[in-house]
Amino acid sequence: MSGYDDTYRHSIERPEAFWGEAALGISWDEAPATVYADGRWFPDGRLNTCYNALDRHVAAGRAGQAALIYDSPVTGTTRAYTYAELLDEVARTAGMLRDLGVTAGDTVVIYMPMVPEAVVAMLACARLGAVHSVVFGGFAARELAVRIDHARPKVVLSASCGIEPARVVAYKPLLDAALEQAGHAPDRCVILQRPQCAAELRDGRDLDWAGAVAGAEPAGCVSVAATDPLYILYTSGTTGSPKGVVRDNGGHAVALHWSMSHVYGAAPGEVYWAASDVGWVVGHSYIVYAPLLAGCTTVLYEGKPVGTPDPGAFWRVVATHGVRTLFTAPTAIRAIKKEDPSGDFAKKHDLSSLRYLFLAGERLDPDTYHWASDLLGIPVIDHWWQTETGWPIAANCVGIERLPVKPGSPTKAVPGWDVRVLDSDGGDCPPGVEGAVTVKLPLPPGALPTLFRDEARFTRSYLERYPGHYLTGDGGHLDEDGYLYVMGRIDDVINVAGHRLSTGAMEEVVAAHPDVAECAVIGVADSLKGQVPMGFVVLKAGAERDQEEVERELVALVRERIGPVAAFRRAVVVARLPKTRSGKILRATMRDIADGRPYEAPSTIEDPAALPEIADAMKGT
Repeated sequence: MSGYDDTYRHSIERPEAFWGEAALGISWDEAPATVYADGRWFPDGRLNTCYNALDRHVAAGRAGQAALIYDSPVTGTTRAYTYAELLDEVARTAGMLRDLGVTAGDTVVIYMPMVPEAVVAMLACARLGAVHSVVFGGFAARELAVRIDHARPKVVLSASCGIEPARVVAYKPLLDAALEQAGHAPDRCVILQRPQCAAELRDGRDLDWAGAVAGAEPAGCVSVAATDPLYILYTSGTTGSPKGVVRDNGGHAVALHWSMSHVYGAAPGEVYWAASDVGWVVGHSYIVYAPLLAGCTTVLYEGKPVGTPDPGAFWRVVATHGVRTLFTAPTAIRAIKKEDPSGDFAKKHDLSSLRYLFLAGERLDPDTYHWASDLLGIPVIDHWWQTETGWPIAANCVGIERLPVKPGSPTKAVPGWDVRVLDSDGGDCPPGVEGAVTVKLPLPPGALPTLFRDEARFTRSYLERYPGHYLTGDGGHLDEDGYLYVMGRIDDVINVAGHRLSTGAMEEVVAAHPDVAECAVIGVADSLKGQVPMGFVVLKAGAERDQEEVERELVALVRERIGPVAAFRRAVVVARLPKTRSGKILRATMRDIADGRPYEAPSTIEDPAALPEIADAMKGT
């Protein structure tokens, strides 16, 4: 196999040859004669994504291999589905949808918890050529209504409830309220009844999932164009006019299949676990589609990194199921580290199966990297990507060549991604100089071709600022070795008395303090300097320190490592940081609170009560 440099150069200099070869890993109904034309990949190819995820593996001898392991500490349930069993469930669910009038090109909204039926629903849509739009289970009624109006589903698939560590969340009242607010009315709603909370079904509209599927004949795979949409995923926090990322069938299947072996080093038959949620892009790409396209066993986990029941939850899952590759967010590792700073819970489990820990979703600060690396004794791999891209832009591609790790960097651009860092005039920034992180067009297969029903917004949001490039919205720099450093959203660069400073760089320093479990640094308005940084820190469990003393130490640390120009003088100790359910810290909302602006709890927030806590903490500053 070629090393990284040769592989990357080939992908950039001869993209059609590179991706044409990668396309051989997918089963096509009509193999594409054209690899790329008019901004689209494999435009004359035809295939079915569900066939590639299930049927072809059954035909190739994997019928008895586990395809999906459902592990639910919140219900005390574990169940494995073989490829043959999962195929049967999906085919019958597709038959139910077909009987409800769903055909290729129709949309179906999926509003479900982390249960096997959510995966089945996605694959059943793909089987029919229907376009699914998964809305995170438990989203507020108003947000669900907005997405229903935009996607205009023929059918909504939902469940009676979701289960949190401390409570049961009834979904059906939220769905009913959303449908009352929405202008669009689906033909039918199909409700999975869970024993923890039964839902009332409305005559003429609602159907019981089990009964509807039991009466359906299995449906076969419908061949679709490679350029036909597979799904729409609304980016988190959208209000008003939603921003629906579109994913096509062909490029998506090729890129995700390629990424499993080349980026993650995962082989068919191995157990791969993305500890995320199907409501997020990570769940779409690496719980559902990529592992199944690659013939792996995927884990669906209904629980949390801590509290279900303890900080050893992830390690139990790894040991129980023989997980080879674990992919989660840095915030999950920080949560575990906060509750179990010495790693005692990990030592209770046999983790010998675990080969790699991949982290993405928030910046991986060096302190968390070192903690996980020292604890597990395996490669801990930072990588970076977005909802829009669908798969990693930058990573240490362990299936090609493991490169030296530089903590704080997700390593180098993944083959196919021509990453550039541009200044305000569109010129390339020299090594070490921060600018806007972009990708030179064309984007590789698997990236969004457009936004759903909004081509103008797609152009305006991503393509206008730097012609010929896709704007990621993140700032960062490349070093002299070509390693990428992503320092956060462009919005998170603050201007202190004329000096442009990265809050991400300050977070890195603050996180290195031995008593800090996690932190966020934001820029707040200042009448003298324009903006000044303010830190919010969560201390590790057992860190019984005087808060003012910790603040003094943090201020001194930033002054020492970044300089007095940073004007970092405030670090507020808080019990927790406000986050989305995918683990992203709500920095923009925190800025609004700090600056005294009115704010709303974003639709994606995990616990709205965390925001008043930030406001209260600031009153004493």
